[in-house]
Amino acid sequence: MRTAIFLDRDDTLIENRDLPWKEVGTPPGDLCSPAFVRLLPGVRDACEHMANAGFVLIVVTNQGLVARGVGTIDDVEQTNARLHELLTVNGRRLIERIYSCPYHPKGTVPPFNTEHAWRKPSPGMILAAASELDLDLSRSWLIGDAQRDIDAGLASGISPDRCLRVGPDQPLPDLRAASRVILGS
Repeated sequence: MRTAIFLDRDDTLIENRDLPWKEVGTPPGDLCSPAFVRLLPGVRDACEHMANAGFVLIVVTNQGLVARGVGTIDDVEQTNARLHELLTVNGRRLIERIYSCPYHPKGTVPPFNTEHAWRKPSPGMILAAASELDLDLSRSWLIGDAQRDIDAGLASGISPDRCLRVGPDQPLPDLRAASRVILGS
């Protein structure tokens, strides 16, 4: 079995909170345009170091904007494809797979306007990845910027000390700092 690092997307890997939302053209937080995908500082290097250390990098991201009618599944897939492009080094994709949950219980677009086992803080995306990709959750890690990310990791069986929260008001300010904890450097 392989060991993974599960990564939240928005404000963990790519800028979201501080995007110019009037230019983006969607409500704040609802990024579904590849043109506005911008890696946060140090993300590419951190992902490269973690992948080179033998970890499988998996993105798990809530994308309830589909349920709210802000964007489509195709918009989310194109945005994720741009993330893949930015995190490709010498033809090698650093992110093995991206799991996106388009559901939101307050949405208006059927069939996505419901709660779903994949929607964080539920562990569905992590459990699906573990099953599909033969991942050992007992040795895996999770990095995210919100409590729902941490809760999803814990609910999946990832140890609390391996669920790392990043952000400007956290002890670990960014992905680079979290990768240092994981890699012991």
